[in-house]
Amino acid sequence: MQTMTVGPREIREAVTMREAIDAVRGGFIDLAAGGFEMPTRTALRDGRFLVMSAHHRATASAMIKTLSLNFDRAPAIAGTVVWSETGRVDSLVADAGAVTTLRTGAAVGAATDLLAPADASRLTIIGAGGQAPDQVRAVHTVRPLRELTVVDADPRRAEALAETLAPELTGAHIRTAAEAEAAVGDAEIVCCATNATSPLFAEAALPAQVHVNAIGAFRPTMRELPDELLASSTVIIDELEAILEESGEILHAVESGAITRDDLTELGAALSAPEPPRGKRTVFKTVGVAMQDWAIARLLADKFLP
Repeated sequence: MQTMTVGPREIREAVTMREAIDAVRGGFIDLAAGGFEMPTRTALRDGRFLVMSAHHRATASAMIKTLSLNFDRAPAIAGTVVWSETGRVDSLVADAGAVTTLRTGAAVGAATDLLAPADASRLTIIGAGGQAPDQVRAVHTVRPLRELTVVDADPRRAEALAETLAPELTGAHIRTAAEAEAAVGDAEIVCCATNATSPLFAEAALPAQVHVNAIGAFRPTMRELPDELLASSTVIIDELEAILEESGEILHAVESGAITRDDLTELGAALSAPEPPRGKRTVFKTVGVAMQDWAIARLLADKFLP
């Protein structure tokens, strides 16, 4: 029996974004069908420490992730993802930071592929931190980009992200901006990846047709989207119990009466439906669930374990 340890570089080299999107998409479908035992994650010190676990019944495999989160350091996420399976005596331990950014991007990729117009090619990413690169990569995988706008209050961070992504977005026009309101006006897809505690833009700033992904707010005290946008959009979420426990913007919109729980559709159900959800404006709100980490860990286990 041995434990295989997989670091960030090995994870990046082993798993493509397309593989990650396909794995997480399948995981959401299994989740909707009842294929997982998945407790709501434990959050300590107002989300500074997180513990997540998932058991996939069909494969008798399980994943446990523990991490610490600190936006004042780089990388912000530090911890481990541990994979085990009853059919294997070997186990796998992977870097939680790389798995988390990859699986969060993959969820956005699956949602964007389902909800964004087929010809959408203009993305605005708000927030140029550690999650941002995989947000852009995931969208680019399912909707090849012609234009990318990177928004961050720190111009140096925005420029750094633009430079990092330029070789991967061959032929795309990339620009940076400091103000979200102006930058979302002509976007076809918007990704929000910040630690904001109030909405990043007004609903009126968006075009009539747009798909918005919101991944940054993962605690009740955080909020990236305005109530008016949620009220006027088709809203898809990762998992209802987790969203009602942790999503500041959804909790605020429900409490204000802008939306009700019946207005929320889980991604797994939407992916399993005969027809995708319709609407000029669509929103995917995710706080992240353990199934996503399980999906990436399973890919790694298949690649690294005997």
